[in-house]
Amino acid sequence: MKEERNIALNVVLSIVTCGIYAIVWFIQLTDDAKEVSGDNDMQSGGIAFLLTLVTCGIYGFYWAYKMGKMMETAGKNYNTSISDNSILYLILELLGLGIVNYCLMQNDLNAIIKANNGGTQNTTV
Repeated sequence: MKEERNIALNVVLSIVTCGIYAIVWFIQLTDDAKEVSGDNDMQSGGIAFLLTLVTCGIYGFYWAYKMGKMMETAGKNYNTSISDNSILYLILELLGLGIVNYCLMQNDLNAIIKANNGGTQNTTV
């Protein structure tokens, strides 16, 4: 199981690097969510980023919606209460607030990881 990530630090790094770290975070979020949800239909983080880039952001809308569904599934897999935020993620993505999506998704992933680790906290970047 992955380790929890510090949301505030990831946001700061994304801002300081002018969005370059946000790409890394996007890839990590996708790979981690795919792992905990067991969803083999979702693309890997690198492919999802490439598809978003090639489609001028259109794939990002699908990605945001799909991540909401995957987070709910992951919550069920690990007996953690994660609600289906797929519509919220889609709306935030449409409004250009992808970084808010990343924060919400990371918060859900951290909750799943924390529940799986028995409440112990291991935080990484």
